[in-house]
Amino acid sequence: LTLPLPLLLLLLLAAATGRAAAQDNCTCPTNKMTTCSRDGPGGRCQCRAIGSGFEVDCSTLTSKCLLLKARMGAPKSGRKLVRPSEHALVDNDGLYDPDCDHEGRFKARQCNQTAVCWCVNSVGVRRTDKGDLSLRCDELVRTHHILIDLRHRPAARAFNHSDLDAELRRLFRERYRLQPRFVAAVHYEQPTIQIELRQNASQKGPGDVDIADAAYYFERDVKGESLFTGRSGLDVSVRGEPLLVERTLIYYLDEKPPQFSMKRLTGGLIAVIVVVVLALVAGVAVLVITNRRKSGKYRKVELKELGELRQAPSL
Repeated sequence: LTLPLPLLLLLLLAAATGRAAAQDNCTCPTNKMTTCSRDGPGGRCQCRAIGSGFEVDCSTLTSKCLLLKARMGAPKSGRKLVRPSEHALVDNDGLYDPDCDHEGRFKARQCNQTAVCWCVNSVGVRRTDKGDLSLRCDELVRTHHILIDLRHRPAARAFNHSDLDAELRRLFRERYRLQPRFVAAVHYEQPTIQIELRQNASQKGPGDVDIADAAYYFERDVKGESLFTGRSGLDVSVRGEPLLVERTLIYYLDEKPPQFSMKRLTGGLIAVIVVVVLALVAGVAVLVITNRRKSGKYRKVELKELGELRQAPSL
């Protein structure tokens, strides 16, 4: 088959343009907070996390530790619900620049630029009081249970629990690459949705996504700060009804209880405790004084009656 020269030239030009476009398309689909270039072996696309320079595997999720470090280095921009365990932690310390190990995971001890240190769990959440450089963190305690507590915006009608369960499980399986067995349960009582993720050290195999990373990617999606290239938010629908989240709380339960002292209490909570104690002391004091006054009155009456008896003439 002989093609006209103009058509042949056009096809060659299109092929060359396609190859050039493919070579230029060097991005990380699972982590937009990277810098990518074709400086790998054989011109392979290689992506490194911002802030650490750590080479990431773009076929899976990036660890939360590297993501937090990248955020610090980047420019600024009808069922019964679950009661969180008394030992569950909430990330109240906010964003910090973490120390990551050679695998991109959190080191057990984290410190800031003022020589203040603390121990964290495998999710990077503080689990001890803050100390100085002499603080020891002997092990990285694993977070084996994560409870994601959501509240969705008012909808025309309540979601069907089975449909909601199936959609959220599909989301964690397909988008966050989390094995289905690690999504333990999905609870729903309008407007509250709870997702339980469970994964202990013996269950997590080589190549399995950590529940800490999956939960962090989900949280960023909910907040409209997606880490996936080409995405901006959660964009999930249940039977055509969009799932719009207005509040998110995440609780982390470790394999060992946290080690906090009274120093963890905030000034407001301490003030409330002091007021309650003072009120109790005042109440006890009032009771004691009242009882003494009553006893005093009774004694005066008894003495008066004895005096009258002594003054009475003997028969």
